[in-house]
Amino acid sequence: MTTLEGTWTALATPFKNGAVDEAKIRELTKWQIKNGVNGIIACGTTGEAPTLSEEEHSAVVRNIVEAAEKKVPVYAGVGTNNTKHVIENAKRVEKEGANGLLVVSPYYNKPTQKGLYEHFRAVAEATPLPIIVYNIQGRTAVNVETATLAKLSEDCKNIVGVKEASGSLDQMSQVMRMCRKGFAMLSGDDGLTLPCMAVGGTGVISTSSNVVPKEMSEMTSAALAGDFAKAREIHFKLYPLFKVLFIESNPQPLKEAMAMMKLINAPELRLPMVRMEEANRQKLAAALKDYGLI
Repeated sequence: MTTLEGTWTALATPFKNGAVDEAKIRELTKWQIKNGVNGIIACGTTGEAPTLSEEEHSAVVRNIVEAAEKKVPVYAGVGTNNTKHVIENAKRVEKEGANGLLVVSPYYNKPTQKGLYEHFRAVAEATPLPIIVYNIQGRTAVNVETATLAKLSEDCKNIVGVKEASGSLDQMSQVMRMCRKGFAMLSGDDGLTLPCMAVGGTGVISTSSNVVPKEMSEMTSAALAGDFAKAREIHFKLYPLFKVLFIESNPQPLKEAMAMMKLINAPELRLPMVRMEEANRQKLAAALKDYGLI
């Protein structure tokens, strides 16, 4: 099983004239690894997975895996609100070389806690790959309660961690107290990474590391080493950037920032994602200039 710690980048999916830009995916992957990230998440929310066809999804995973050259693990987002489809996705990305899976809790259906348990257990039993549960009530309408997560951690040994995006430090504390020893908790909010790690979290699955991978990696490395003074210094330096990168729905500001930094050719998105409002774009540009990124 992969050690789930440090900074894992939820990589944005670059598009070019409406198509997935596979060459740019490889370039971004290599740049991330060069700047010290511990792992990469393919086809998450930041990667606009809901708008990718199965063929595109497979191509994104395959290109990231190949570009990573086994230097860091690559986990693929495969979650949907259809358990059977999630299992099919898991088997498909395993063939593409993914080292693990990120599985978001089912959205729209609003399952009960028993339904959530059975969903994740069914996926875990259908694949040998390690699984990170992605708990984000703000996008799914349901919270994976800690008792449910703890039971999954005990009953399904390949459910190895959680991307905790509840925004609740109380819930993060409960996860560390109730889940099995060795179960990893990664922050799902860049701005809460340091508080999460202070209560026992092991790192972050990050959007911001698409543009500041070195700094995010340095912050999580410092926290893992117990140097919270250094981690706090980096946290507060990055904090304005965290705020502005989520001034609109992710990944709208992120792709604008990446284009401004010339990491991608254009801030191309797929509907229903759209270009940023001009007033917010100016705020983003000012923050990037203040940080010295443009």
